Amino acid sequence: MENKGSDEVEKMKTKFLSAWHNVKYSWVLKSKTSFSRNSPVLLLGKCYHFKAEDDDSLTEASCEASDEDFVMGNAEAFRKDFASRVWLTYREEFPPMPGSSLTSDCGWGCMLRAGQMMLAQALVLHFLGRDWTWSEALMLQPLDTETWTLTAAKRLVSSLEASLQVSPRTSDNRSSLPPHGQASVSAEEADAHLKEIYHRTLVSWFGDSSSAPLGLHRLVHLGLTMGRQAGDWYGPAVVAHILKKAVEEAMDPGLAGITAYVSQDCTVYSADVVDCHRATKEGQASDEASHTPLEQIDQPASAPTFPDNRAVIILIPVRLGGERTNPEYFDFAKSILSLEYCIGIIGGKPKQACYFVGFQDDSLIYMDPHYCQSFVDVSTSNFPLQSYHCPSPKKMPFSKMDPSCTIGFYSRSVQDYERIREELSKVLQPSAKEKYPAFTFMQGHGTDYDLYAGLTAEKREWPFIRDTRKTVITAGDFVVL
Repeated sequence: MENKGSDEVEKMKTKFLSAWHNVKYSWVLKSKTSFSRNSPVLLLGKCYHFKAEDDDSLTEASCEASDEDFVMGNAEAFRKDFASRVWLTYREEFPPMPGSSLTSDCGWGCMLRAGQMMLAQALVLHFLGRDWTWSEALMLQPLDTETWTLTAAKRLVSSLEASLQVSPRTSDNRSSLPPHGQASVSAEEADAHLKEIYHRTLVSWFGDSSSAPLGLHRLVHLGLTMGRQAGDWYGPAVVAHILKKAVEEAMDPGLAGITAYVSQDCTVYSADVVDCHRATKEGQASDEASHTPLEQIDQPASAPTFPDNRAVIILIPVRLGGERTNPEYFDFAKSILSLEYCIGIIGGKPKQACYFVGFQDDSLIYMDPHYCQSFVDVSTSNFPLQSYHCPSPKKMPFSKMDPSCTIGFYSRSVQDYERIREELSKVLQPSAKEKYPAFTFMQGHGTDYDLYAGLTAEKREWPFIRDTRKTVITAGDFVVL
């Protein structure tokens, strides 16, 4: 009886914290974001200009456009592109986390959500290409702070009054794919239909349940293997390794054609990346490590084709300064976000993670996971997609960016990697002031340099765990040697 009472107290605490965080984080999107009409906007390698061709008389004081007034130049195209990126945020009322009674990640899961968004962008490039946009992106309604806050307040009252015994959500309507190949539809309609299947399937991989291969429950489960619990803080380097394991161990056949690589000590070893490209998952023939997310559907006409190897998501944990980001790295970050094969940067402010996807002038453009939404059962057919796309971009000065972050790239093939390495090597050329590049490329394998001689298998698996005999300075989960 004592244990039962203790469990009820814990459940009550969890429900109260979830409802309180819902109220707290519903205010995050209150302020509007402004964009200059005189400066280009870069979004994951795409460049947009908001200035009207015949409007040269705009003064500096008046050249601002709110995120609800994208009507000039390529502003609408930018808005559609941004809203098409997959948005993963705090959720509530999902099944309990592994080893915990938590049913919400409010207040602690932001870095995991940022990592999910970066991983989702890699999968969009893999299956749909950089030019893909969601057909309904411009139909998204602006986020109404007052409405959402009122709803959150009502949830606070109802959750405290509700019974502690909450029946789990169940559904017999498992996701099923619409029939393919109807003779009456045109090639364009068929292609759009296939793209929507890819889109919906991709989002379902990030569902908030234990069965989702890239969902929060799976990431938390992998975090347990390195001492991280649900409710703990996850830094960008730790999340990079968790994402790698999640992709590697995913059993869904649609993810067989892609893997992940995490750099070691800010160094990308080319032979290791090439090995990732050429390897296949255990128990799978090379022709099965192919490119379609589901065997029963064809690929959209506009989707890229792949050679007989796996694509690789390259994740590079870096530290761009000491306590604060060194201003010398600002131009470097801009150069990185100007590349189409860049899948963004996960980082943010200290203890407040976000997903950086672009910039304008001296401000980063990012997607914010600090917005509490209700659980969506992605196992049901035609589950709503609207809450997985954000209509409102946010901006933050480069000067407020935390120096600890993880940069991501998508490499389709060995040939693609060689091109990426050559281009990035030029970007990484040190300036006259800053003599140290953010990361480097090296030929050969990491083991060729005897990096982990004498370390245990666990320390080789998690390379940010250092030999205690070395003198190190720690900052969060990142180690500066």
